[in-house]
Amino acid sequence: MDFLEACRAIIGIDSSPSAGTLEVAKFVETLALKKNLFVELQLESWNGVEQANVIIRPLDFSQSDLPAEEFVLQTHLDTPDPGPYALWKKTGANPFNASIYKVDDGESIYGLGTADVKLDFLCKLWALEATVSSGGGTARPWRQPPVLVGTFGEELGMPGAVRLIRKKKIRPSAVLVGEPTAMQLVVAGKGFASVEIEIPFSDDELKFRRDHDLSESSSTQSRLFSGRAAHSSAPQLGDSAIEKMLDSLERFPAGLAIMEIEGGVNFNTVASQAVLEIDMVTELSEKALTSFMAQKIVRIRGAIRKVQEQFKKFPDAQFVPQEPTLNIGMVRTFDDHVKLSGCVRLPPTVSQADYEKWMFSLRQACSDEGAVFRIGDYKQPFRTDAKSSLVEVCSSALKGLGVDAPLAAQAVANEANVFAKFGIDCAVWGPGQGVGNSHTPNECVRIAELDRAMEFYRHVIERMCL
Repeated sequence: MDFLEACRAIIGIDSSPSAGTLEVAKFVETLALKKNLFVELQLESWNGVEQANVIIRPLDFSQSDLPAEEFVLQTHLDTPDPGPYALWKKTGANPFNASIYKVDDGESIYGLGTADVKLDFLCKLWALEATVSSGGGTARPWRQPPVLVGTFGEELGMPGAVRLIRKKKIRPSAVLVGEPTAMQLVVAGKGFASVEIEIPFSDDELKFRRDHDLSESSSTQSRLFSGRAAHSSAPQLGDSAIEKMLDSLERFPAGLAIMEIEGGVNFNTVASQAVLEIDMVTELSEKALTSFMAQKIVRIRGAIRKVQEQFKKFPDAQFVPQEPTLNIGMVRTFDDHVKLSGCVRLPPTVSQADYEKWMFSLRQACSDEGAVFRIGDYKQPFRTDAKSSLVEVCSSALKGLGVDAPLAAQAVANEANVFAKFGIDCAVWGPGQGVGNSHTPNECVRIAELDRAMEFYRHVIERMCL
């Protein structure tokens, strides 16, 4: 199977969160075995879905005979959900149908996972085979051997990378993480925390809502708020409809009952739509009204704003936006509570102590309202020294290829945040554009960039390992 045939085949395998990565891991296992490489599958079950990490080494090494240190090349094999198939116009309304089109002075391949990041994994596999086979079939004098890993769960909080470390499947001295960076070398990344706030309706409000639903003369007012969607890593590109709704809520009088408050489609995005359904309450005391949902939300939002004021003290010029951010991306109404879901993004200028102080203050403010504050996932920020051997080798390899790639930073979290937590030097690199391309219909990558990626990875493996 040649490279483009392999590209079409791997894109044709559904490895979205509902499908898991077991099938795609078995596919690359077959490819690697045909290339005379040692392969191990690490089988896991996550949320009831069969998953797998794939671990590929030269035949000189196996899991039972690991060296003291290895150079790790890592790429996740899962993709996001493709969304409506009809939007994938370049692939015949089938996101798994890899399609090649001539674009400008070259060709691009379209399909789910082309840029983010299945084809990056194949580039690494081809480069590893080329490096190993250049030894003439004999054992190479590895200074530190390379290991290629394809992980699961990047879209689920990166449990695959965590499993690799905790179960001691690899012994990394440094990790080169695959993500679409437009061939820029990323040496710093923001940390990430997903947060949830569950705010209960008071007993008086629950009774009002029940009576309201049974009353034939009840009436409500609905207000629709519109904004502009964006990823939470770049909130400056969006215009939050939820923030507009909460601004409006602050201006309402205390005698307001929320019948329905909804907004956003995902905790990790800036909401483009929100709706608020309200009614006025007159028969309750002022004290009772202060315990209503609207007032609780306003007070909790005040606590969030106090934390956001602290964010201004921790700018990092390597990022856009420079400061930490807290975005509420989704609001939902349930029978007895309202849930706010969002995420915090933290540049490396934020210490663990400062992060924990902010989270403690938000938890306390929620507790004062009888609300529950939860952190669902947390990844520390990272920054790798520009003078590290990994960064110097990658920079030199890019220069040799004629790629002008100054050191960069990413606001999105990835597996580098996981590995860096264990004191491992990390860098992030890959062909293709991330922002505005991955996680969108008609995702694509230039074939010429894939060719250069294979050459880049071969240079890096040789410099790091031989």
